[in-house]
Amino acid sequence: MSISFANPIVNGASVRSLGRVLIPLLTGLVAYLIFLSLGEILLRDSDTLWQIRIGQWIVEHGAVPYTDVHTFTRFGEPWMSSSWLSQVLYAVSYESLGWAGPVILTSLAIGATVAIFMYLFADYLDPTRAILLVTLAVLESATHFLARPHMLAFPFMVAFLGGLLAAADRRSAPSWWLLPVLALWANLHGGFVLGLALIGPIGLEALWTCERQDRVKLAMRWALFGIAAVVACCCTPYGWNTLLGAAKILSLGKLLSMIWEWMPANFSTWSFFEFTLLGLIGLGFYRGLSLSVPRIILLLGLLWMALSHSRNIEIFAFIAPLVVAKPFAEQLGTLRTAMVPVREGQSRAPVVMLAALAVAVAGWASTQVFIAHHPFSFLPSQTPVAAVDVLQKRQVQRIFSTSPFGGYLLSRDIKAFIDGRAELYGEQFVLDYFDAVTAKDVYILLATLDKYQIDATLLGPDLPATKVLDHIAGWKRVYADDVAVIHVRDDQRKAAPSSAPGSSN
Repeated sequence: MSISFANPIVNGASVRSLGRVLIPLLTGLVAYLIFLSLGEILLRDSDTLWQIRIGQWIVEHGAVPYTDVHTFTRFGEPWMSSSWLSQVLYAVSYESLGWAGPVILTSLAIGATVAIFMYLFADYLDPTRAILLVTLAVLESATHFLARPHMLAFPFMVAFLGGLLAAADRRSAPSWWLLPVLALWANLHGGFVLGLALIGPIGLEALWTCERQDRVKLAMRWALFGIAAVVACCCTPYGWNTLLGAAKILSLGKLLSMIWEWMPANFSTWSFFEFTLLGLIGLGFYRGLSLSVPRIILLLGLLWMALSHSRNIEIFAFIAPLVVAKPFAEQLGTLRTAMVPVREGQSRAPVVMLAALAVAVAGWASTQVFIAHHPFSFLPSQTPVAAVDVLQKRQVQRIFSTSPFGGYLLSRDIKAFIDGRAELYGEQFVLDYFDAVTAKDVYILLATLDKYQIDATLLGPDLPATKVLDHIAGWKRVYADDVAVIHVRDDQRKAAPSSAPGSSN
């Protein structure tokens, strides 16, 4: 009788192959459940309200918008939704599950992002280090984790850019399977232009490190992929106009510095971004990390984006580690190579699938139990329910409100003065709006009320414009609570409603 022992290297490699999928799935599940349990923090931005309303409009009409139909100040103006698919998904989930729907959808996107990030790091770091890294990335990004389209696009961004970097690490061309990922990203959010912009720099890294005799052939393959990527981005209801629509937000000039998520990073107070950035600099010096010129350019570009606009911090948090992953792993000696034979890997596939199914079932069961005992609600300070009830009873036609309240007005099918779509209104309009609500220029406030024939105002109790209206002849305060204050004209000379199509609710 003979006793044979399985090759320990193959067995160990098989276990690692199984863990390569299961550990990311379990980590993603944990991230999903954490953000599901903290659901209200995802419902603190009024943009969620108008995103859902536009999604409802798309579902109701079976078409995407080409003009604005939700305001009386820009009614009929050209406008395209660069996030139409996300808006539809949010609208459908909201109609089905109430506020639990958008929370679940956003938490799933976060969990998927974490799982993809962990999977991409499987060959570079051990699970403990990878979990520490993804935890830091989540903490850096959490301030911008909101129930909005950019979150649904986030896993596609990480998958696409991670796929490009993985190809560069292999010194090969990107997989064509990345093109459907990019196409979905383009339908979910306008940030897909970042993916297009980084194809060239990441391709340069592949050319920089490949064998000299392979450079021309590899350059042609990357160039062909870039052309195909442009075509993939236009696989939306808007076609080629998708590219122009997505870039329109960047033409707002001075206004970008006044919108919180487009403001530059602020190091006057401590943040996880500051902590991580200083830690990376210290670690780089300590380890003497050496990078190729293309990787240095990529890293500096991502850092510049994060410092220029706070909303780009999460891009830096999740993509910068992928840029330095291979050279860092090579220096640490943690770089791994595949050791599982094809047949062995195939034999593990049913186990992986069953384990993935078990993770999905566990997530579904946990979700059902949690939402059954935890009703979600939107941030009260963004939803002036009682005040809008008063306005509807008074049959007010034109309401001057803040941008956050504009999102809630749209959700109540009331045409707004302004909402969060800055690219629709343009730089000067929004700058005048800021001057009006902050009473920086009282003349602009009064001129705005007259120009747009405003019947009533709906403003926050602490805004300077609210206090100014208390002392202006022709206006009187008729309602106030902790969320909103209403002023209406009291001189019986209300401006007649315009005959324009957008003048009524």
